Order: sequence, then C-alpha cells, then structure tokens
Amino acid sequence: MLSLLSKEINGFFNQITGYLILGVFLIAIGLIVWVFPDTSVLEYGFADLEALFVYTPYVFVFMVPAITMKMIAEERRSGTWELLMTAPLNSFQIVLAKYLAAVVLVVITLLPTLVYHFSIVQLGDPVGNIDSAGFFGSFLGLMLIGAVFTAIGLFSSALTDNQIVAFVLGVFISFLFYFGLTALTDLQASGGISLFLENISLSYHYRSMSRGVIDSLNLLYFLTLITIFLMATAFIIRRR
Repeated sequence: MLSLLSKEINGFFNQITGYLILGVFLIAIGLIVWVFPDTSVLEYGFADLEALFVYTPYVFVFMVPAITMKMIAEERRSGTWELLMTAPLNSFQIVLAKYLAAVVLVVITLLPTLVYHFSIVQLGDPVGNIDSAGFFGSFLGLMLIGAVFTAIGLFSSALTDNQIVAFVLGVFISFLFYFGLTALTDLQASGGISLFLENISLSYHYRSMSRGVIDSLNLLYFLTLITIFLMATAFIIRRR
C-alpha cells in the first residue's frame, strides 16, 4: 500500500503537469491575496487573510479534480488497472492508497500559503496583531475541504475511463456540495428543507471552523463525507 502511495506521488512530480498545477494554484492565490485591488490584504488595511480562505475553495474546485482525474480513469484506459488488481491489495486498500497520495499532494500545494500568515504577523500594528486561532481554524478547514474534494475527484475518476469526463464530473460534484447547496438554501426562505440543505453544505461547516472553534460535529461531517465517497469508489471498482 505504501509503495502504491509513493508511486502516485512520484508520478505526479515526474510530469510537468504536476508542477504546472502547483504553480498555477500558488500564482492565482498570490495574486488574489496580495495584488488584485479588490481582494488585496494590503488594500484592506487590516491584519486579516480573509481573501485566502474565501477564494481558495474556488480554486480547489478545479485544482483537486485535475490532480485526481487520471488516478483511476487513466489506469483503466491504458490497461494497467488489471495489473494493479493482481497486487495483494483489495479494492478499498487501492482506493485508500490513491486517496492518501492525492491528499498529500493537496497539502503540499497548500503548505506554502503558511508564509502569508508569517507575513501578516510582521505587517500587523503592533507586530503579531492577528487572529491566529481563526487563521489556523480556517487553514484546517481548507485542508478538510481539499480532502473532501479529493474523495469526490477519485469517485469521479472511477466512473469513467476518460480523464476529461472525470475532471468535469469532479468539478460539478465539488461545486454542488460547496456552492450549489448554499445557493439552494438561499432560495428556500425558511423551513426544514432549508435547514437540512444548509447542514449538509460544505461551506456551512467550513465557515463554522473559520471562527477558530474546532467542533467535533464539523469534523464528523467532513470525515463522513470522505468515507461515503471512498466507499462508493471501492464499490464501483468492484462492480466494474
């Protein structure tokens, strides 16, 4: 299982597309946080990194499916999936190894943004005048959103042999869980349906963690969603 995990990580960095995905993410987030006038923290006037946490999920919706789209689809298209199934691993172990590899890649991509926290700490007046609890709560929320999007992307990759179709499906499902359910909640003025949609939306639980309070219910929500998609992925693999 560890060898498969290592293979997936090495395969990502052995291709130029891996560095391209990582570079595009860091450049896009850097421009949003520091350069664009409407979102720049330098123009905002407060020691706050709200722009980082508001706009990163938008980028994640496209970046994470780009990482996961070929993990199963390409192996099945190229015929190497049959060889992988002969390994002494069951289908869920294979899915879990690929999932953990993708999560490691997402975390590696996200870690350089910790430099922004150090920068804001130094720019604060006085130095260190920043809500660190809120920052790290939001940062943990970002990692969990990346972990959920990874499970969704792997599920999408198991549905098809085509990378592009897997990417589109991953973007759509990720968008639905983060933005779509919130939009449906706004359409429902009140009632049980509105409350239910809000409680199952990613953005609702992410906002809760952004307050700096790590609630066990929020963690349970993320872990449950991840487990559901991983189990569904393993089920699809066994069926096909």
